[in-house]
Amino acid sequence: MYPARSAGDDLSRLLVLNLVLQVFDGVATYQGLRLGWREANPLLLFAIEALGVVPALVLFKVKACGLLVFLRKAAPRPIAVAALQVLALVHCLLSLAPWLGKFLAFAVTLT
Repeated sequence: MYPARSAGDDLSRLLVLNLVLQVFDGVATYQGLRLGWREANPLLLFAIEALGVVPALVLFKVKACGLLVFLRKAAPRPIAVAALQVLALVHCLLSLAPWLGKFLAFAVTLT
């Protein structure tokens, strides 16, 4: 029999999922820019032009991860769960899927 999971476990898993998505997005963005692809986020693009790729990505990802941790700690549980679920879904649709599509298409052209 599996041990009972607490409500905090679900919240912690959602936080970890969102943090992993942030790391994926940062690494994928860095690699995509190295391949000559353009960043779609105009705010990040401006920061990259002003600060450079690595400092801008680190700044944006540390901020995003900090806000995720703050949301996990400060928001009432039902709101935090809903918000982290929505954020993970949006990140999958707007980052994970597009980047994976680009990298897969690129890999196909190499073969």
